[in-house]
Parts: sequence; structure tokens; C-alpha cells
Amino acid sequence: MGPEPTLSAPAFVILAAGASTRLGEHKALAELRGEPAIAHLLRAGLALEDPAPLVITGADEGAIERTLRALSVGDRHSPELVHNPNWSDGRGSGLMLAASLRAGRDLCVAPVDCPLVSPQVFEALGRAWAEAGRPSRGWLGPRLGTDPSAPHGHPVLLGRELLSEWDGQESLRDLRQKALPLLSVAVEDPAILDNLDRPADLERLRAR
Repeated sequence: MGPEPTLSAPAFVILAAGASTRLGEHKALAELRGEPAIAHLLRAGLALEDPAPLVITGADEGAIERTLRALSVGDRHSPELVHNPNWSDGRGSGLMLAASLRAGRDLCVAPVDCPLVSPQVFEALGRAWAEAGRPSRGWLGPRLGTDPSAPHGHPVLLGRELLSEWDGQESLRDLRQKALPLLSVAVEDPAILDNLDRPADLERLRAR
């Protein structure tokens, strides 16, 4: 049995609840490099050292659960699946559910839309967050390159109190504007800007 998570360690959360209607198959289960997309994301996120990653499911809960049971992600890092009954309300409802399940902890939130993010991105986020003193109302995201105006992407790290006054109805952009401080860390992984949404996106990721 693995170690208990500490309050200082960010909770690793994967949001995989949407119906993926534009893609035509569930994003989490789409094949990339011989494995389901969610397998890549889970393994990359192990860099955060969270012994119990949280996967928020919704439209295709059963298929995701069967797939994750067959994955080998390490004995100490068995993912916990939780069904979001309000998944059709959008990503905000899943984020609120994750916050309630990991109360008192910072959240590193990874949408399954960006499945090929490297472990180095998670490492950079964890390191930068610790160096910033784990701000309780902070927001930390990766940006592509050293230019402060460079595009920002996912995953993002949210302070444990940032969600306390959020009802999940506003957009994540609105939530980001409430963060204090608003931080970013430079990375060299273009996968932070991916958006697996349509068949053409899947083909592009497969060709990478």
C-alpha cells in the first residue's frame, strides 16, 4: 500500500467527463502511440508524486474504468475514478467535484484534451509552485517558451482556496482572473497547446 498524500503535494486531477461528440470516440480512449490517450497523461502526471490520481468521468464512465483497470501505472499510483453526474454542465462542474474530493489540497488539473504533455511539464509546474510558496489563491500555468507573452496551455495548478468562492458556472478564464498571484513557467513542450477535439486533431497527434 502506497504512502498517504500530504497536504503539501498537489493533487493530480484528470478531467475526462465529456461526450467527445465532435471527435466521434471518447478522447480518453483514443489510441495514441499504441495506448489510450489517458495512459500517456496518467504516466506523465506521476511526476507529481500523487499516490492517488483522481480521474473525473462522465459520459463514458464504464469504458474508461475498464481501460484504466488494464493499465499499468505503478502499484503506488492507482487512479481513483469518480463519476460526475453533472458532466453535461461542462468542465466547471468536474473541477468543483474534484475540489470537494481533494479539499485542502492544491489541484494540478489536466484535461484529457492535452494527452501528450510530457512528465517534464508536470515537474516544472511542481517545482515552480513550491518555489512560489504554494500560494493558496494562486494559479500557475505552463507557457511555451521564455517570452512572458507566449501562449499558455495545460495542465494548470490551482491554489487550494482559489475555488472556494467559485460556483462552477463561470468559465475557467474568469476563475483565472481571480487568481492572486497569477503565475506561469516556461516549458518547451508544444503539447501544452494541444486540443484533442476533432478527427483532424487526432490524426495530427498521431503523426507527431
